[in-house]
Amino acid sequence: MPGMTAVLLWFRQDLRLDDNPALVACGDRPVLPVFVLDNEAAGAFAHGGAQRWWLDQSLRALAAALAARGAPLHLARGRAEEVIPALAAAIGAEEVQAGRLTEPWARRRDEAVAEKLRAEGRKLLLHTSALLLEPHRVRTKEGKPYGVYTPFSRAIFALGDPPAPLPSPARLTPVAGAPAGLAVDELALLPGPPIPAWWSEFSTLWEPGEAGAQARIARFVARAIRGYDSARNLPAVDGTSGLSPHLRWGEVSPRQVWHAARAAGVTGDSQWLKEIVWREFSHHLLWHRPEMVDTPLNPAFARFPAEPDTRLLRAWKAGRTGYPIVDAGMRQLWRTGWMHNRVRMIAASLLVKHLLQPWQAGAACFWDRLVDADLASNSASWQWVAGCGADAAPYFRVFNPVLQGEKFDPDGAYVKRWVPELRDVPSATVHKPWEGLLRPRGYPAPIIPHAEGRQRALAAYAAMRA
Repeated sequence: MPGMTAVLLWFRQDLRLDDNPALVACGDRPVLPVFVLDNEAAGAFAHGGAQRWWLDQSLRALAAALAARGAPLHLARGRAEEVIPALAAAIGAEEVQAGRLTEPWARRRDEAVAEKLRAEGRKLLLHTSALLLEPHRVRTKEGKPYGVYTPFSRAIFALGDPPAPLPSPARLTPVAGAPAGLAVDELALLPGPPIPAWWSEFSTLWEPGEAGAQARIARFVARAIRGYDSARNLPAVDGTSGLSPHLRWGEVSPRQVWHAARAAGVTGDSQWLKEIVWREFSHHLLWHRPEMVDTPLNPAFARFPAEPDTRLLRAWKAGRTGYPIVDAGMRQLWRTGWMHNRVRMIAASLLVKHLLQPWQAGAACFWDRLVDADLASNSASWQWVAGCGADAAPYFRVFNPVLQGEKFDPDGAYVKRWVPELRDVPSATVHKPWEGLLRPRGYPAPIIPHAEGRQRALAAYAAMRA
């Protein structure tokens, strides 16, 4: 409308239009939607390879959706603390609307942006966009942050269902005379041709963007949500939602998936909703304990006698450990940008316990290769497996990768899909092929026998406690 002050809408990890409180807060004012690729602020946690593929596709989807509503997406590269105030000044915006982030580097950046805007008489207004509740709002009766998942989850469920998702505006008013931004290709998220071979299957499995997220939700609630509790641990079964990358990039909100589950008949504190709350808990931890990205939450583990070994780490990354369930997971990760959560735990346990490699090395590998790499969930989950985090699995609980494979992939279907060397091995011995009559060619023996690996882990734990 003539005479109305423009507003800058800063997209970050909320690449959607529906249930976007920052977008709704723009009202009827002329709006300039902006995304800034700011690798310098993120430092070591700049987007990994798989994330860059996803972000490239997701930005194209968001740009098309915004253009259809009437307000083109402005893309920029550089330091957001310089780009955002400059754009706000260029269009005369008094406000910058955005979703709040929990990553330590993002919080520092937001403080710098807000300070520059304040100096110019403008404001940065942050909204609850990526979570159900902001971490600073969830406290114990004593007013302290939660450090254990179970009481945290009880507190969340005691609040009842979150508010209903917000509708998006049918039309947006663009800012007249707004400066031109970059094209998606100019962000150079993807390398020049040829495209890396490890991305070749991504597009056969994933549809980045808000429409892809909604399609995932519809398929999950129609086919799998009622059997989720039992199917979620079976990697050969399509029993999970596949929503983790869409949640990571904010193409769907946790409120949307929560209410979709309720509409599908999910009641109480179901396992599916508990997974959403675990994600909330991870961000709660990151907010209150930002050091968790590279430092054990349990300070005793600073003395843990890890034995970094590039040969062992390389074999694990390549899916050449000799443990079929682990190798299948690592190869699935390489080819699809995703790994089944049960297998993530088994693979992580082997790395940090049998092989005594630092959990940070495994977290860095996942950060680069996962399309759903989320700093809070990645850090919290690796610390949980390593036994050094909040609500962690006891360190002396060392997964037996053979028994885990036999339990969760009993006929070997998952292993045979991802490890072709084992396709002809009978199901009875596929998880321990070195014991069968048919010894597979080209497949390695276990990198370390389970009994020996377990004893090494327990000895290291005892040495730490001494």
